[in-house]
Amino acid sequence: MQKTDRKPEEFLRLSRLERQKRYFSEDIKRNLVNDIDRKIATIAEVCREHQVTRSAVYKWIYKYSPMKKRGKKMVIEAESDTRMIQELKEKIKELEQSVGQKQVKIDFLEKMIELTEEDLSINIKKKGKT
Repeated sequence: MQKTDRKPEEFLRLSRLERQKRYFSEDIKRNLVNDIDRKIATIAEVCREHQVTRSAVYKWIYKYSPMKKRGKKMVIEAESDTRMIQELKEKIKELEQSVGQKQVKIDFLEKMIELTEEDLSINIKKKGKT
């Protein structure tokens, strides 16, 4: 028996010509892209296991993945982020209402001071010297 220094996975390595003559069906490509989208496999793992280049895998992703189409961005938020954003929007709404009520109160008090000054002919508001 001959002893070799090759690792077991190296026995399965295809030559360049063998890799170029291979054909992956559309179903296989879709399944691999689906695995990547569902985070079952990484791009590097697919490249390694199927002996394909990263550029080939990215071409499959652009062609078959609904989430990674060129020029489209998908914003994915965690449920907790969405809940937090909603709570902050509600808080902003409450604060805006409070500020509005305070402004109405300020306007009312200023008008009362103005009317009182006219009625009593006195200067309630002290104005700075000019």
